[in-house]
Amino acid sequence: MTGHMFIEGTIAVCMHVVALAMLLALWRLLRGPTVPDRILALDTLSVTAIAELMLFGMYLDSPVYFEAALVIAMLGFGSTVVLSKFVLRRDIVE
Repeated sequence: MTGHMFIEGTIAVCMHVVALAMLLALWRLLRGPTVPDRILALDTLSVTAIAELMLFGMYLDSPVYFEAALVIAMLGFGSTVVLSKFVLRRDIVE
């Protein structure tokens, strides 16, 4: 087994583990029970999507997926801040 095959196999295993984490976060997003739990699940889902894109980009050796992960990171952070502020104050704009 060469080093390249080992790296590809390791990335494939990591992609499956992250996909399982995405499914668990999706389950928490749908089940709740409270709104803060759902916001946290949405944030976890965005972080795992970023990890999945990074792993997929490494697997295919393509930089396009890294740029997509950066966009999702910015949108995920912004949406988490806005939703948390809305839950705390019931108002987004001060």
